[in-house]
Amino acid sequence: MIFRQTELAPGLYLVATPIGNARDITLRALDVLASADLIAAEDTRTARKLMEIHGIPVKGRRFLAYHDHSGAGARNRVVAAVLAGQSVAYLSEAGTPLLADPGYRLVAEMRAAGGAVTALPGASALLAALAVAGLPTDRVHFSGFLPAAQGARRTALAGLADIEATLVLYESPKRVHELLIDLCETHGTERPVAICRELTKKFEEVVQGTAADLRDRFADRPPKGEVVVLIDRAAPRAGDDSAVKAALREALAHMRIRDAADAVAGALGRPRRDVYQLALGLKENGDDGDGD
Repeated sequence: MIFRQTELAPGLYLVATPIGNARDITLRALDVLASADLIAAEDTRTARKLMEIHGIPVKGRRFLAYHDHSGAGARNRVVAAVLAGQSVAYLSEAGTPLLADPGYRLVAEMRAAGGAVTALPGASALLAALAVAGLPTDRVHFSGFLPAAQGARRTALAGLADIEATLVLYESPKRVHELLIDLCETHGTERPVAICRELTKKFEEVVQGTAADLRDRFADRPPKGEVVVLIDRAAPRAGDDSAVKAALREALAHMRIRDAADAVAGALGRPRRDVYQLALGLKENGDDGDGD
């Protein structure tokens, strides 16, 4: 037995859990799981299994499901428990709570009610991917899951194109190829990308290349398992007006004017206002890629 039961002060304890390898958990996390009065979890089955793996008794313990579909009632139960002098451990299904999961509302309401909140750091797919991808980590922008619909996803990517930081996304393996297609359209084909999958697991893999390289690689063979996508910041490329207009004609053939301007500005490193004015001029002159 490597955990110890301790008397916890009343409060909400955010417990980081393994993202694949069950041994990637801290001793402090095990102590809290063994001692908390209430276990709130995104998936109570996963929480029970993790505790059983590490020899923490689950019989007679109190569990509460708290996930994307939980409403105010579940949050109120957790806040009430803490205000009544109890300790509550909160676990997302995997990784660090509040990173692309529903925990932030719970923390906000707990703090508003005057309850204590303590973070127990540990495993995180975001940090693990940044460590192994080989891309700059001095500035990072985490965008979680982008919209599943193509139009909304392209708009979101276009909005990220000018950010001077390594971009980190979570994505379903079934949509990785579509994401790479949209990335080529909005950020250009030469943007360096890393696909990190199954981090900390037996078949962990990091695949690097340009957006076009990876788009072609995954065209007929989507990756398997949990995926983190990292995108390098764009190299400044001003481009003259003729190059911008050519890119706009191609984009306007299948995108709205505002989306096309955002995409081309990001891909060519031009100010969005200037590109938008050029796009308006093409539309006004009928030179927008829709025909002769």
